[in-house]
Amino acid sequence: MTRPRRLNLVAISFALVALSWASIVDAASGVGSDVGSTSTETYRAVNATQRRVTVTDDFGHNVTVRCPPLRIVSLDPGGTAMLVAAGAGGELVATIEYSGQPASEKNLPKIGSFAAIDMERLIAVRPDVVIAWPDVNNPAQIATIERLGIPIYRQETVTLDGIPESLRRLGRLAGTSGVADREAGILEAKLASLRKRYANAGRRPSVLLEVWDKPLYTVGGRQLMSDALRVCGARNVFADLPESAPAIGVEAVLARNPDIIIAAAPPGKGASWLAQWRRFPSLRAVRTGRLLAFEDQRLVGLGPGVIDATAAMCGKIAALKGRAEPK
Repeated sequence: MTRPRRLNLVAISFALVALSWASIVDAASGVGSDVGSTSTETYRAVNATQRRVTVTDDFGHNVTVRCPPLRIVSLDPGGTAMLVAAGAGGELVATIEYSGQPASEKNLPKIGSFAAIDMERLIAVRPDVVIAWPDVNNPAQIATIERLGIPIYRQETVTLDGIPESLRRLGRLAGTSGVADREAGILEAKLASLRKRYANAGRRPSVLLEVWDKPLYTVGGRQLMSDALRVCGARNVFADLPESAPAIGVEAVLARNPDIIIAAAPPGKGASWLAQWRRFPSLRAVRTGRLLAFEDQRLVGLGPGVIDATAAMCGKIAALKGRAEPK
């Protein structure tokens, strides 16, 4: 994995780190693979006699854990944010290192990164369940965790409507349904308000959502930010691409000629990203001045804050739509 490709999702508040994983998986697939059978049997023996509860994760898999409260390890920053919103932050016993980590998580033990988990440290914190992000976490290590007998809960949403339901499922997992259901209801009300406000906003402008500049990356139609554009009454100009975060060329952007270009950039980077597009005055977005630096890191995250960030982006898109094209 090249450094910009990794930074696209990790440094930009952990949102799109799934751009490419092959080289990291190859390098890290052996990490923890030598965890002995003694550790596995010890873990299983400790948990064998405890009462159980079964919950369905975001991928439709049944996950059986002991009755809450739990000891939860999160390998997914979006999942961590969801757990906190679901009222289960106190059940987190470890997480991973990543850029943009909020203060509430800084004191949690860190057991590795997206690329490689320290299996011995994972076992040492005695998790009842591990929250994983399937598109990003090292699949070889996830398989090792499963061989240890530690339940894996796979968390990921690709639509804004999926966030409240994902929150409810995590609440059931952690035994905090009261908090999770209340927060999910608040998020659903926010989404309903946004849809009502922008449902009849007229023509839907095409938007290039730039999530990294060198090399150039955008998002495909099945990515959460593409759904955010739809809620705002806009359309992703690359919505036909199946990848979550496809690499594209400038020529493809020129050919599709978006109405608006949004630089979903790390703080302080948006202006420089947009400056590169001003070299192409034939682009409709450049000609009309519809260039937007949007550096709210909640947008590129996979936590509940993406809905508030979407509301902010919708307002800015609406303002750009009202801008007249110069003669």
